[in-house]
Amino acid sequence: VRSLGGPATSSRSLRTVFGDWEQVVGSQVAAHARPISLDDGLLVVMVDQPGWATQLRFLEADLLARLNEAAGATVVTSVQVRVEGSPGGRRR
Repeated sequence: VRSLGGPATSSRSLRTVFGDWEQVVGSQVAAHARPISLDDGLLVVMVDQPGWATQLRFLEADLLARLNEAAGATVVTSVQVRVEGSPGGRRR
């Protein structure tokens, strides 16, 4: 389930984060990670393998810069990475 963010989150920002994800983060990252929700600046990203969780945590500052630049505003202030199939990463 994708959160639509808070009242300050514009439709352009949501489209950038969710719809343009692959163009913003690159095809290699997008093949293993997808945005799940954006709420009050916190972007939750689901990855398919623990190694990608480590990689995304390492790249967090770069991801924030790319997403916010593409959105034209600071809409993502932090990233939480979850691994699919792990206790914190299960779909509901």
